[in-house]
Amino acid sequence: MNKLQELFINLFANGTEGTEEKPIKLVFSGKRRKSTEYSKITIRPVLIGGQISYQAEYSYEKKAIHKNLSTEETADFCLKVMEEDFKQANIFTSISDIQILASKVENPRITKKPATLSCSSCSNITHNRTKNHIIPDGVPCDFLVHLGVMDKSGKVIPKHYSKFRQINRYLEIVEDVFPYLPADKETPLKIIDFGCGKAYLTFAIYYYLKVQKNRNVEIIGLDLKKDVIDFCNKVARDLGYHELKFLMGDIADYTSDHADMVVTLHACDTATDYALINAVSWNTKVILSVPCCQHELFSQIKNEIHQPMLKYGILKDRLTEYLTDGLRGLKLESKGYDVAMIEFTSLEHTARNIMIKAVKTGSETSQKALKAQAQYEALRDFYQVKPTIEKL
Repeated sequence: MNKLQELFINLFANGTEGTEEKPIKLVFSGKRRKSTEYSKITIRPVLIGGQISYQAEYSYEKKAIHKNLSTEETADFCLKVMEEDFKQANIFTSISDIQILASKVENPRITKKPATLSCSSCSNITHNRTKNHIIPDGVPCDFLVHLGVMDKSGKVIPKHYSKFRQINRYLEIVEDVFPYLPADKETPLKIIDFGCGKAYLTFAIYYYLKVQKNRNVEIIGLDLKKDVIDFCNKVARDLGYHELKFLMGDIADYTSDHADMVVTLHACDTATDYALINAVSWNTKVILSVPCCQHELFSQIKNEIHQPMLKYGILKDRLTEYLTDGLRGLKLESKGYDVAMIEFTSLEHTARNIMIKAVKTGSETSQKALKAQAQYEALRDFYQVKPTIEKL
């Protein structure tokens, strides 16, 4: 066990017992890589469902994103942050202030001095971040009550709290791209959700745009399973969500004249590509896509330099997943989209946690688009692959 691991384990073990040193605030800073999008992570204790937990706040340039952690998870989370993201940590506890300087993780410099923060806040750690949720806990939300995530009083049912967090994280992303959608309030916003499943997030989009933003909408959820479609249509009718329809069909075969936003969450393998191809053909302003099960390039990839690594199936599988999404991103950029790859669902829920967020801001004749196309072709040829996204 190294010094940092021992420090974090002891810190949060004592905090759990409530008898010794209690963490009040932890601030991680000093990025290890310039490419890290957030400038710091701040961790504070919070009370969720009567249990002491910890909330990590990721500070971006124009927003903050929150992630809740159980006490058991927090020590490992802190160690991972120090190993991968930041070189410095300032820890404020009930007994001391601790500074960690760790340019080299295996040889950190750890100093302590008397505490400068009062622990009075330790006795008042209610989950004060609730007010930042787009759909808050404790306020009844009709579709969440109907789907069993909340009770009738608006309290989130404990076993569904991860789903509640996922929905709010999703709506944070939708809110971030909302300014790029057409501003005309008279014309309905058309949103298509490919592979909607049980449609928690489809209902969330409707609620956010129609109820909270007071926009006219036309939302279509598409899935291959008849029982799922029947269930979702019944829920929409029961809730009076008249502008929300669910259809049974395949992504590749779906036709439309246009869409303002296209969503595809965990569409398997090339189904993601067909959703992206459709979206671009409709000149869609916003695309949110979480790919899944990228198998297409596994049997195609050939590269003499990487062949010694590609003989290991698990490494080949992961490389082809990243390659697939990288090619998708470059192809979208070549069509005039600003593209970001962001975390959507945390790893404890699914390993497929990369969301492609694409916003149409330019044209395919711009210098940026032409550069992206050249980069796409170079990467494609280097690995000798022909992905479905090539059809763009």
